Amino acid sequence: MIKTKRILSHLRRAADIYKMINCGDKIAVGVSGGKDSLTLLYGLSQLRLFYPEKFDIIAITIDCGFDNIDFTGIKILCEKLNIDYHIIPVNIKQIVFDFRKEKNPCSLCSKLRHGALNKTAKNLGCNKVALAHHLDDSAETFMLNLIYESRLSSFSPVTYLDRSELTLIRPLIYAPEKEIKSFVKNINLPVVKNSCPADKKTRREDVKILLGDLSRKYRNFKYNIFSAIEKSEIDGYINPERRKGTK
Repeated sequence: MIKTKRILSHLRRAADIYKMINCGDKIAVGVSGGKDSLTLLYGLSQLRLFYPEKFDIIAITIDCGFDNIDFTGIKILCEKLNIDYHIIPVNIKQIVFDFRKEKNPCSLCSKLRHGALNKTAKNLGCNKVALAHHLDDSAETFMLNLIYESRLSSFSPVTYLDRSELTLIRPLIYAPEKEIKSFVKNINLPVVKNSCPADKKTRREDVKILLGDLSRKYRNFKYNIFSAIEKSEIDGYINPERRKGTK
């Protein structure tokens, strides 16, 4: 129960600070089957029971075509939580790995998955899409952009997409990965094994290891990075003109 309350407190904090959820929202939760997306799905299902802004959620899984993936556990979970669940088959695996044979497949795969997710969300009448990026993801993205693109930036907790007229929200932005791992184990969520051939062989994985090493050497290193990102984001929401000027 304590671990559940901690995740819910992270969700509510993000929703309150960034005004992520409004009355009448229909939110599509992108569910890959990993620990992060299942935590987000379960957490939002509990948040909607008491959050003052009443909202609805549906779950969407983009089935990329990898072998030996079973989403039955997620389907059963959604039935228990009274959430509509949609599995959308796409040929992303064939495009990325078989046809194009991408050496760094994650970027293209992500674009194709998010495109399919957003299109499905729009077709199902949603106005928002919830992604499961957490605190560690934010710090890792900052380091990736710094090392590989010479940019000081990470993703935003809230992003409006003009083309699709959808708003992306990241309600787990304040949740550390270690708490998510503990939460999944405690609640016994049906995590689906990742069968992507690029799993654990990416630039992000390298940066994750780097951040882990630096955090062991320099206390709170990862959290300090996130804190700097957070201050910039919050300042942007308080002072929108300054936010526009930094783009």
